[in-house]
Amino acid sequence: MPDYATRRRMMVDTQVRPSDVTLFPIIEAMLTIPRENFVPDRLREAAYLGENLPLGPGRTILEPRTLSKMLNALNIGPTDLVLDVGAGFGYSTAVIAQLAQAVVGVEADTPLVKEAEAALASEGIDNAVIEEGALAAGAPSHGPYDAIAIQGAVQQIPDALTDQLAEGGRIAAIFVEDRLGTVKIGVKADGQINWRFSFNAGAPVLPGFARDAEFSL
Repeated sequence: MPDYATRRRMMVDTQVRPSDVTLFPIIEAMLTIPRENFVPDRLREAAYLGENLPLGPGRTILEPRTLSKMLNALNIGPTDLVLDVGAGFGYSTAVIAQLAQAVVGVEADTPLVKEAEAALASEGIDNAVIEEGALAAGAPSHGPYDAIAIQGAVQQIPDALTDQLAEGGRIAAIFVEDRLGTVKIGVKADGQINWRFSFNAGAPVLPGFARDAEFSL
């Protein structure tokens, strides 16, 4: 049987710590949550590799480096309510649950919702829920949120989602232009999101987050 605990420590030591992830709660969470239980069965052997794991068209489980750096930049605290957009099998939701007061994961795919709910329950994580619905719609009934993490790339973010961010709240997303991806952190001030560059990363563009087609004669 694979020694997943050793692989988990290696993931943190070789992918997370060297990537300027300095917040101990994130390191502790990634040492604790069994990532192999939050991926499709066919990908369990690949659970700790330093690459995105495919879930289907436009969907992925972000590599540990990207997720940990994104969470480090968001600086989630123990009183924060967090929205996790594109929860997939629930790994990011599980990690965030270790950092926040509560987390709401949004997932559009019914089988993924069931997988995520089962995985979270198996780990006894009781401060996280998975809402089924369009990713770009978020989960407004639970907001406003102190932080929003988007688990995939975007070309644009609908107002319907950023409207769910509390004043002073933070949002993290991977913006892609052509094939280049950059993680940006936004802070809401006076109702507007002010973005800053954080680091480079890549992922597929999530459904509902592609730029509207521009028509020209």
